[in-house]
Amino acid sequence: MSAPKVLFGFHAVGVRLKTSPASIVELYVDATRRDARMKQFLARASEAGVRVIEADAARLARLCGGAGHQGVVARVQPIETAHSLDDLLDGLNEPPLLLVLDGVTDPHNLGACLRVADGAGAHAVIAPKDHACGINATVAKVASGAAETVPYFMVTNLARTLGELKERNIWIIGTAGEAVQTLYQADLAAPTALVLGAEGPGLRQLTRKTCDALVRIPMMGAVESLNVSVASGVCLYEARRQRG
Repeated sequence: MSAPKVLFGFHAVGVRLKTSPASIVELYVDATRRDARMKQFLARASEAGVRVIEADAARLARLCGGAGHQGVVARVQPIETAHSLDDLLDGLNEPPLLLVLDGVTDPHNLGACLRVADGAGAHAVIAPKDHACGINATVAKVASGAAETVPYFMVTNLARTLGELKERNIWIIGTAGEAVQTLYQADLAAPTALVLGAEGPGLRQLTRKTCDALVRIPMMGAVESLNVSVASGVCLYEARRQRG
């Protein structure tokens, strides 16, 4: 069995309570917090039969590596997910919608991207192992539970993975500020992988060359670009809109 990991915050732990309460090894809560939100949360934990341990703020901070836990920290067993991207794609009964992140290394940005991907119904998020961050407690907290629901695949060679997606007739659409075509002119109802780069450098050259097409999000004001999680939301929800 894999070693337990740590989740913290009402949203992240609450989603695990909802989706897989049996995977929660221990649930620690702030002994001094007795507000309505905590009472409701404890009632859900009790109904799920989860062991609750009262702890002080210092212990909670040690468990999750810092502040921002909202008085809720859980040690959980990892949930079994699709073993590979191929397994996931083989099991879909609708056109794939994938989010590919090239060079996004900030855990807050990754967490926000996962949250957007969950909301828009993306089937998976893909990132290269050498230019990305893994799922940690900070990512899980920012993702508000989406780190538990959205498959996240870190691949050794992103360009090769994109090539394999092409072989499955998945359209690879990258985003670039200088692209001629706008996002709204692209056909996103077809099997699609939307590829976004980090703020500043954008897509790496090899990733850009691998894309079937490049599109831009129209910028009407003074700023030149959007935060990657905001851009992900714009792109994914346009795909969802086109898919009806």
